[in-house]
Amino acid sequence: MIGDLGALEELVLADLAVDARGTVRASTAAGPFRLEILAPDLVRLRLGIRTGPDYGLVRPPAVPAAVAASRRGAELALVCGSLRVTIEPDQAAITLARDGETLLGPPRDAHFRRRFRLPRLARHARGLFAAFDLGEGEPVYGHGEKWTRLDHRGQLLLSWNEDALGVNAEASYKNLPFALSPRGWGLLAHTTARVVHGVGFAPLSHRSYALLVEEPALDLFLFAAADAAGVLDASTRLTGRPGRVPRWTLGPWLSRAYYRDEAELLEAARRCRELALPMDVITLDGRAWQDTATRFHFAFDPARYPDPAATVRRVHALGFKLCLWEYPLVSLAGPHYPELARAGFLLKDERTGEPWRHEWDPAPFGPVLTPLPPSAILDFTHPGARAWWRDRHEALFELGVDVMKTDFGEQVPDDPHCLAHDGTRGPALHNVYPLLYNRCVHEAASRRFGVGFVLARSGWIGSQTVPGAWGGDPQADWGGLAASIRGLLSLSLSGDPFYATDIGGFYGALPDPELFVRWAQAAVFASHMRFHGIGPREPWAFGEVALACVRAALELRVSLVPYIERALVEAAATGLPLCRPMPLAFPHEPESWAFELQYLFGSDLLVAPIVRPGGRATIWLPEGGWVDWFTGIRYEGPRRLALALPLHRFPLFAREGARIPLAAATERVAAWGEHDPVPLADLRSF
Repeated sequence: MIGDLGALEELVLADLAVDARGTVRASTAAGPFRLEILAPDLVRLRLGIRTGPDYGLVRPPAVPAAVAASRRGAELALVCGSLRVTIEPDQAAITLARDGETLLGPPRDAHFRRRFRLPRLARHARGLFAAFDLGEGEPVYGHGEKWTRLDHRGQLLLSWNEDALGVNAEASYKNLPFALSPRGWGLLAHTTARVVHGVGFAPLSHRSYALLVEEPALDLFLFAAADAAGVLDASTRLTGRPGRVPRWTLGPWLSRAYYRDEAELLEAARRCRELALPMDVITLDGRAWQDTATRFHFAFDPARYPDPAATVRRVHALGFKLCLWEYPLVSLAGPHYPELARAGFLLKDERTGEPWRHEWDPAPFGPVLTPLPPSAILDFTHPGARAWWRDRHEALFELGVDVMKTDFGEQVPDDPHCLAHDGTRGPALHNVYPLLYNRCVHEAASRRFGVGFVLARSGWIGSQTVPGAWGGDPQADWGGLAASIRGLLSLSLSGDPFYATDIGGFYGALPDPELFVRWAQAAVFASHMRFHGIGPREPWAFGEVALACVRAALELRVSLVPYIERALVEAAATGLPLCRPMPLAFPHEPESWAFELQYLFGSDLLVAPIVRPGGRATIWLPEGGWVDWFTGIRYEGPRRLALALPLHRFPLFAREGARIPLAAATERVAAWGEHDPVPLADLRSF
């Protein structure tokens, strides 16, 4: 990870000075040091000089905050409202306090042989290092989409996007070099490089947060707020508020890997309508609409779709929006490759000057997911390439295609010989690449439809501004369900409210009916709801009992759309996500934080998905009155509740006094239109 601690060169701050605007400057062996308070809840710390392009990941305040500076000996103090920042130059020690309480400070982990176990600021062969103190037992959350425990204390984490091939390890698709504590501190590394986080990681120090940014500059934003919600407010002001989504995207989506041709696609769509199942979108995945050997290109496989416009019309006639799959790679045998190569629109191999050749690892592929061809990678740093890719979507939209599933994006190699048009090399481009890709496709959709949407697999800092996302490829078992929920909640605790899981799991044995039902019930309570996986994932494929239970879940989902819309408006205004884990929703009830798979959905619904067979669940009801959604029984919190529930029920409670708007029954959310008020069937009071 960081290697021998002896390789860390401890830094001190020399010639510390502060100007009239409250900006602190100093010199170090690793380059210039600069610290400034940007707002009463936001501090920026820079070490060294960042080079390379600015991808617009952050939007610092344009007007500087009013700051008062004072000295006491060598120590310098800055005050802005309730925020106080102190700097001790000889130890490079920086402390943030709010209303007199220290939120974030230097590590206090003394060492028997040297002053401290970890330096506060240091230089390493791979980049720059910083460390901060962690309070005894203090939990730490964030880091984007992670499948492990939500409290990352004790873990070693990487901010490095990967094709994780599941949800069973630390590797994930949507990483964010961001952390927060319920006590009200947070940090964000403004970078596109790999970041290593030792979060109270015992081989380093179980008392400290260690951070290594693998580039010769460190640009840290430090947040000081009253609680985790305040940190998300500050962080999304900096990185961008969550974007708006089209209403119809909130309805259920149907997909599988994969519908082999138009007949299979339309059969699934017709069966939904025959069974009167609520469903708004149906998806043609990669192999479903393109020839694998020549993908990706912006045209249907003519062997299976001789008249694509007619196919789209038939899908629309059944009341479905159509989603198509894409990825930002082009086969060397594909029709677009010669044109893109001639124009210089592909990432290059610096050694040869030719397009970078991506060879796929054949190990994950099999009889369904057939091996992929050698491919080139589009260069989204090239304005011409970006415009070319964006504008090619217009022909698909003209056919009637409604939305794109932007898969992959993690393939830029960790190789400095891979060179982009703007001079960025592979290691610096890798993490930000999916954001550039999704921005491009989102812009194409926005130009066509007014409000854009993408269903993306990968992301980076600011991805919440180009919604939405789904959670990769979970194993089709109970562990895959639980990890998918943790991915949703971890991303929520990082400031991104958009997520969908693959109902039923993506790979492995076909889920049994109980697992399929419980996954569908859990999936109701996310920003988006999507069935997907290898093999059948349609609700009627698992028997009549399962069909009845999934129908009820779909009907509940549609009825909650006005409630979901209200919560997403709040997310856009404050950064508070739709799904609110217990440390975020109840910062003053730490006994609730151990219940990591339950969460507030919006402001008034408490859900605890069932993640093991048998229908048993133990939940925590926070302080106040809570009413069982299904039975109307009232419970007084705080209390632990052990439940054994039949297949058609799951733990769902409404806050006493809540009024939940419920939409009228429909098979299509799109039928309500985008701007008209949703017709309500009830305003349910608790």
